[in-house]
Amino acid sequence: MTQYQKAGEAAAALQERLGMQPEIGIILGSGLGGIAGQIAERREIPYGELPHFACSTAPGHKGQFVAGEWSGKRVICMQGRLHFYEGHPLTDVVFPVRVMRRLGVGTLIVTNAAGGVNLEYAAGDLMLISDHINLMGKNPLAGPNEPEFGPRFCDMSYTYTPALRELAKSVADELGIPLREGVYLGCSGPSYETPAEIRAFRMLGADAVGMSTVPEAIAASHCGMRLLAFSLITNMAAGVLDQPLTEEEVLETGERRGKDLERLLAQVVERL
Repeated sequence: MTQYQKAGEAAAALQERLGMQPEIGIILGSGLGGIAGQIAERREIPYGELPHFACSTAPGHKGQFVAGEWSGKRVICMQGRLHFYEGHPLTDVVFPVRVMRRLGVGTLIVTNAAGGVNLEYAAGDLMLISDHINLMGKNPLAGPNEPEFGPRFCDMSYTYTPALRELAKSVADELGIPLREGVYLGCSGPSYETPAEIRAFRMLGADAVGMSTVPEAIAASHCGMRLLAFSLITNMAAGVLDQPLTEEEVLETGERRGKDLERLLAQVVERL
């Protein structure tokens, strides 16, 4: 069975449970799952109850879809994503994106927790992703292409939709929420990067580093979805500060600054 067929079966099972047609998809990163609590008349569907789905094991990731109405729009959230470092092949990591596309979702919003590479950044900053660098060593489109999703060679020039980025910056200005804009570099993890790697990433032009988002962004671009993505800088990357990195710091900063991201996303979603 092809990925397109599997995504169709999962989408059909999900649609039966939802009872509505979502128009916007949202992927919630580490420590940011509280956004799902803002959704009205929500329905929660664990990934494990859907065909062909893998389950999330990462801290701070519940591993379920949450769907309903938010800011006047029909949305479906991934409350917890799948990661390459959990041992999932990238086809499984991006499978939920393809399922949302088969559900009819045309716009995807992605969030993540990231380490600050840019020395002007600080823990707690919000960054609008303008582009990415893939250093995961893998690409979710490798292998036989399924033309039902998209072309064999996928153009990545406008992966992060320019019009949506302009909307996000305008909304942030109106709300008085400082919003940086920069390049996200994706690594495979699960170990944090070394200080030497962070110095190299800075020379490559990266502003933030993390272990997600890049596969989903590639898959979304491949199947023609509009994409908007944000990093919450939960810690400064290795070697920037004289202290070790911990997952507790990531989750704590996510809870502390997640409210600003909630306010920003609520207004963005309302205007889509």
